[in-house]
Amino acid sequence: MHILLPTGSSTEQIVADAAAGLDATVVVTGEIASFLTPSYLTKLVCEGNYDLVMVSGMCTASFAAVTKKTGVPVIRGPRHASDLARILSLLGTVQFSETIPADDLLADRYREEAKNRVLESEESAHAAFYIRDKKIGGGSRMKVIAEIMDADRCPDIASQVRDLFSRGADIVDLGFGFDATPDSVRETMNRVSDTKGIIAADTQDPELIQEALKRAEIILSLHDGNMGEAAPMVARAGAAAVIIPGQSSLFENIRAARDAGIQKILADPLLPPVGSGLVQSLGRFIGITDPIFFGAGNVIELIDADAPGVVGLLAGMAHEIGASLFFCSEHSDKTTGCVSLARQATEMMVLCKNRPFPKDLGLDLLVIQEKHRRSEPPIPYTSSLVASPVPDSVTYDPCGNFRIGISNECIIAEHNGEAIIGKKWDDILYTIISNGHLSRLDHAAYLGKELYKAELALRFSRSFEQDGPF
Repeated sequence: MHILLPTGSSTEQIVADAAAGLDATVVVTGEIASFLTPSYLTKLVCEGNYDLVMVSGMCTASFAAVTKKTGVPVIRGPRHASDLARILSLLGTVQFSETIPADDLLADRYREEAKNRVLESEESAHAAFYIRDKKIGGGSRMKVIAEIMDADRCPDIASQVRDLFSRGADIVDLGFGFDATPDSVRETMNRVSDTKGIIAADTQDPELIQEALKRAEIILSLHDGNMGEAAPMVARAGAAAVIIPGQSSLFENIRAARDAGIQKILADPLLPPVGSGLVQSLGRFIGITDPIFFGAGNVIELIDADAPGVVGLLAGMAHEIGASLFFCSEHSDKTTGCVSLARQATEMMVLCKNRPFPKDLGLDLLVIQEKHRRSEPPIPYTSSLVASPVPDSVTYDPCGNFRIGISNECIIAEHNGEAIIGKKWDDILYTIISNGHLSRLDHAAYLGKELYKAELALRFSRSFEQDGPF
């Protein structure tokens, strides 16, 4: 198969090295590969005898007309020339796209394949027991249990529960504080009665447990201090119980729960935060034969470190000790998004089975840092200008100013009382320009900067301040 590889002068050597040993012709079409036009590519194809053309993934033009006229397929290669060797090695085994850059296509493909492997693994896994149709323990995936603290104080608890389920929670735990009453627990459970999904209740008060069991299918937590009153209620309801140590040991409390008739037991040896015995506590998980409850919530909450790495590492620890439930919360701003991270991390652990480490799985928790740093060629130039500082004085656009903010997962750009709303900065800027709301280039540059900051704030669940730092 004879392949045409159009490229720019700045990446010619990289492309030539990637194509070494293949039946390929590298043609420089200009300084920048992405500036290739359909008419120029048609001319190149007609001058040679090619079976396939792979253009840069950075190209924005459509080459459908080239394929139609010449009969030679034109597919998108990677966006970066440094990725080309890996892509070319997959020719014949992967159906590349005429419109989607190859690296994006492969990432989507690997992610989809990974998700399918997770589903297949879960379908074939045995379980220690079921809660509804959800497998718990055994060889099944670690289930994510997400906590809502002080649930009886939440004005729209049903919406919060639905949101957590939509973001990957397998179970939602409603926590009740010391000031909760049987009436407030009953009312809260009534408000989530029609909500689909498994509900847990977090209280050690037997009176509150009695009310919670009208909807909850898991109770957190039983110990020797409340076992006598609470265990028979949990057993009669057929609910599961998280057992913790108290004055008696964890194993003694598990035996008492089983003697009381509770059949679905989750063992929680208690996981303290970093600095309070985290490493030492891991030894307490050894020797437990019941499904293990891994309470990662406090560890994630009580450390000033970005959540993706912390969640990933804790999920790995939970995987090694054979945990069945991974508990987390989003109680503070810095832990926003932890439920989705936990779901991704637990699925990574499924894919890690029978592998030495959770790497190259198709799923990852790389949110900020990149897996492979690309080495791109330097930009050639013949002369240079030193950038001048922006003047302190501002010349306002006669078309008017914009107020930019974020709300409800959208970017809002307000101009003279009219709001332009979208999720992508360039869509909003295009709309601003199309509607004649912009007349100065410096204003366009400013809006592009602020709108992109707003999109990044949405992507990383951060706050946004117009004219402030990101």
